[in-house]
Amino acid sequence: MIRKILSVFIIFNLVACAELQGVIDQLPQGGVVTNTEIASGLRQALDFGIDEQVTKLTQKDGFFKNELVKILLPEELQKVDKALRDIGLSKLADEGLKVLNRAAEDAVKEATPIFVNAVKDITFTDAKNILLGNDDAATQYLTSKTQTALYDKFNPVIKNSFSKVGADDIWNNLINKYNTLPFTNDVNPDLTDYVTNEALKGVYTMIAVEEKEIRNKIGSRTTDLLKKVFALQD
Repeated sequence: MIRKILSVFIIFNLVACAELQGVIDQLPQGGVVTNTEIASGLRQALDFGIDEQVTKLTQKDGFFKNELVKILLPEELQKVDKALRDIGLSKLADEGLKVLNRAAEDAVKEATPIFVNAVKDITFTDAKNILLGNDDAATQYLTSKTQTALYDKFNPVIKNSFSKVGADDIWNNLINKYNTLPFTNDVNPDLTDYVTNEALKGVYTMIAVEEKEIRNKIGSRTTDLLKKVFALQD
């Protein structure tokens, strides 16, 4: 019986996702992979993404030295950075970038409880759709469930972090120097909102990295449950 069920999976791995979804819908609880195992496997994959990747972002230089998520200046301030470097103030420009990334590192510490709650709420239907979805389907699910709550958590932390690390003074110095240059227009962006959104992008980017690894590299499936569940989408 088990061999027959395995044969069905092998055949249906070659057909469209909609048909494969139909197969999973009809699986009995005592089959090769139960509904509970599918949901648990997706929860485990997301937990690993949070543990392995998001935690790294909370460390010093977690953003600043990670080219995938490093926060650069908003477009309207990139001319400030270039102008300062052109007149020999590269060190000052680097400090301006660093404080933006430090604020994001502080904020991400608030993310884990929100993610944990979202992961706990995954239903079998959610898990099934995620499993049969794109390489970042789980990340997209988390984004839809957590983005608003994370923004509300991140924003005041980033605002406080700017004050704590002296970002206000650094940016006032940067912008004032820039605004004294000839042929320039004054700039005054809302850096708190900008860094909040960039921090969110960074968090979801790193979760997507871990999800893609688990989906596409069998060696990244470090538990029996992950191997069992993600074999369905291979």
